[in-house]
Amino acid sequence: MAQTFDTPFIGRAGELAQLTGVLERAAAGDPRAVLIAGDAGVGKTRTLTEAAAHAAATGMTVLTGHCVDLGDVGLPYLPFTEILAAAAADERLAPAFAGRPAVDRLIGRAPGTGPETGSRLQLFEGVAGLLADLAALTPLLLVIEDLHWADQSSRDLLRFLLSRGVLQRPTPGGPPHPLAVLASYRADDLHRRHPLRPLLAELVRLPAVDRLELRPLADADVARLVRAQRTGPVPDSTVRRIVDRAEGNAFYAEELLAALPGDDGPGSPAMPSGLADVLLIRIEQLTETAQQVLRTAAVAGRRVGHDLLRDAVQLPEEELESALREAVGRQLLLPGDDATYSFRHALTREAVYADLLPGERVRLHGLFARLLAAEGRSPGSAAERAHHSRESHDLADALAASLEAADHAQRVGAPAEELRHLEAALELWAVVDSAARPESGNTITLTLRASAAAARAGEPHRAVQLTRSALARAGSDADSELAARVRYTLAGNLMRIDDLEAAFTYSSEALALIPAEPPSPTWVWAAATHVMAARYVGRDEDAERVARQALGVAERLGLTDAQADLAISLVGLEAHNRRTAQGRERLVHARELASAAGNLAVEMRALYNLGLGCYESGDLDASLTWLADGLDRARRAGLLSSPYALELRYLQSVLLYTLGRWDECARAATSDAELLPAAVAFTTAPALYVALARGAYETAVAGARALLGPSADWMAALVASLVLTDEAALRGDAGDCVRQMRASVERLMEGAGSERPDAFVRLAALTLSGVADAAEEARRSGDASAVERWTPIATELVELARGTAAQGEDGTEQGPEGLAWLARAEAEAVRAATGPSVEAWERAVTAFGYGEPYELARCRRRLAEALLIADRREEAAEQARAARTVAERLGAVPLREALDALARRGRFTEAPGAEERIAALTARESDVLRLLGRGRTNRQIGEELFISGKTASVHVSNILAKLGAASRTEAVGIAYREGLIERASS
Repeated sequence: MAQTFDTPFIGRAGELAQLTGVLERAAAGDPRAVLIAGDAGVGKTRTLTEAAAHAAATGMTVLTGHCVDLGDVGLPYLPFTEILAAAAADERLAPAFAGRPAVDRLIGRAPGTGPETGSRLQLFEGVAGLLADLAALTPLLLVIEDLHWADQSSRDLLRFLLSRGVLQRPTPGGPPHPLAVLASYRADDLHRRHPLRPLLAELVRLPAVDRLELRPLADADVARLVRAQRTGPVPDSTVRRIVDRAEGNAFYAEELLAALPGDDGPGSPAMPSGLADVLLIRIEQLTETAQQVLRTAAVAGRRVGHDLLRDAVQLPEEELESALREAVGRQLLLPGDDATYSFRHALTREAVYADLLPGERVRLHGLFARLLAAEGRSPGSAAERAHHSRESHDLADALAASLEAADHAQRVGAPAEELRHLEAALELWAVVDSAARPESGNTITLTLRASAAAARAGEPHRAVQLTRSALARAGSDADSELAARVRYTLAGNLMRIDDLEAAFTYSSEALALIPAEPPSPTWVWAAATHVMAARYVGRDEDAERVARQALGVAERLGLTDAQADLAISLVGLEAHNRRTAQGRERLVHARELASAAGNLAVEMRALYNLGLGCYESGDLDASLTWLADGLDRARRAGLLSSPYALELRYLQSVLLYTLGRWDECARAATSDAELLPAAVAFTTAPALYVALARGAYETAVAGARALLGPSADWMAALVASLVLTDEAALRGDAGDCVRQMRASVERLMEGAGSERPDAFVRLAALTLSGVADAAEEARRSGDASAVERWTPIATELVELARGTAAQGEDGTEQGPEGLAWLARAEAEAVRAATGPSVEAWERAVTAFGYGEPYELARCRRRLAEALLIADRREEAAEQARAARTVAERLGAVPLREALDALARRGRFTEAPGAEERIAALTARESDVLRLLGRGRTNRQIGEELFISGKTASVHVSNILAKLGAASRTEAVGIAYREGLIERASS
């Protein structure tokens, strides 16, 4: 960093010590990052400068990148382009670039090829690898300023580098990475929907990333700063006024002081009422030529190259240099090592720009647009040119520049920026004369391209809007292939927002518009889309017929990604579906095909189905592995908000909840809530189950109702329904519980077609819990009429559960989770009709033994009640203790309190200690524990012990309860610690 300061560094000793400590750890091979937050003018740049100076003095190489404010347009990867260009210009570092061709396009050495996600992933991995190589040559400090102006692609690359790239510890035995990253941003610019907020929420959770907030300076420090600025004394009254006005902001204080009439003035005249006035007063002290240069530079942006500024101001070289020297001498402009000038502070530039006359702005913007259109400019300058052309009202050139900028964004893999440029081009197309439009292309193909960019950027509703617009523009004049493409694209986008009937209609139209022969890629993808749409609306025979036909055509044409997509659909249509080992083998093969073809969307679909298949079959550990694999792929590609990535995030959160890893579930939701739009907020929803189970009823209900907003999708409605129904049951309001359930059934059937969703089994069981509580209370109080009122409702609910389970959402039998909820529904129905049944609750306990500790504990509580009524006190106490151990570990306060009340009512003895619980293991459970220590799955345990996988699951559940463990891993850890099993020899 070339910037220097004449005044002492005041009031930030603690913050600088923290940063230098980070730098020392990084130089020793422990890579770290710090996100530095603060209001505009609070001292972020000065603090970064001091830290960078310390780094340079200790032998680190400092590379700096800046983000700029260009309104709605963006320069993809700008800060990283600056950083890499500076590194490439360093003779010591240049050799590292030879082995990293993927990054050449960022520094202008190669045009870059291919818009697909694969090239973007290669770019990200290339940058990460290059930085690691550079750090191997010299300890490295990366400084990124003004992240609040960063484009989405830069944010995505930063996310990748910090979460999966340069901050990850090297492999054991590998070389350390002496690298640090310091990045600053304006905290006061981050409004609620600012795109940087979710990234910050995600990054601060990483162990190698810290956050440093620069708070306003203390009044005493501001006073010291003011006095240090002047060689002579400053009257106390003037200092007090500046301190009061600056409110701890160093930049405000400096500018207020600089606006005083002279060094020896006894005080200040009437101070300007706003900082902009202060800044302009200081600028007006410059010569007219220097003011002209500043005004011109302000139109260019925060930073401008010398050559571009020279061409814009059109001054003789000597006059320009004199004006620049004056501006630099007054510390209004700062010279850069790369022949650029930047405003010392963004507020200065903003004040100068705002003071321009409207006509002056238009003229200067037009001038910059013409200069940027000249030959020899960087391809990335198209985004700047588009901005200047729009501001100068040259709409024809704005259109051409927007298209060039979209092409550039596509080449470097920046879909969000590509979308913004394409949308700008679409707006301009209608107002630009036809003679000035590009000869190739039309609004239909341009809109389809924008739709594809929106889908890749994770904006499904916008993708639907754009595709509908393309359909309206196509009319009846479009050729059949284009018309089909528009329709199947619209069908695919509609499926992503759960408008399934409409999706099927458009996919059918697409398939009818073009023949299967001669074979064409358009027909294959239209067929693949139709297969998915047909499945969603229950037309499985139609789906299977088209899928098999299309698979044959895809094989003839060599479309391997289409083959993968069709194979995934066929797995869902056959007996060996994703719940079976054979089905998952085919999904693994489909994933390999998609990966080889570079189609990440299809690969993510395969990974989601693998994770879901394992979840539905009760293999929760394998499910988590597949989900983590899929999310890692999405994260590295910067597509965590894209289709299937969202479903992967949701399912992972559900699994964390199911497995009792509630704190992890809640932490993930905290990050996702800021990252994701409300339309897909269901991904954060499993945390509401945690809040509810822990007794935070108001939080859970508020969150559930928020999910039912106008833009709620089907999954959001499902989660909200489960939360609101269970909350009413826990609260003891059976009437409200039934009302919530019936409203939920009606709401969910609207988006589910003709088949009942499998979730109705769980919904019925939760409602039956509230109804059974009311029925039992009525029997205890002798209210026969109330009992008669609740009995038929219980019958209705259990029939809903049975009918849903028998029918199956997709025609297949229930997996372990569905069967467990059905067992609980049956047990609750018996409790509502006649009271608790030991046999019914034993079946429920066994069913939930597949790996859901909280629901297992809830069933154990009911089994304990039934055993107590049957006068089997010791067995009741054992079940209650096992349930209470889980409730205590999870923080499930309502369940723990209910179990404590049951213990008092049943006069159970005190819970046994750990040694007693361990001693209570049966011989068979000890055998199972030994195999758990060897990493065996339930199925493998069953095979070795000649028992069923379900029986093995029950033994595992009992072991967890007796050892007080939250997971299989924790149980094994306890067993090792207590000497119950020996570690396997390596």
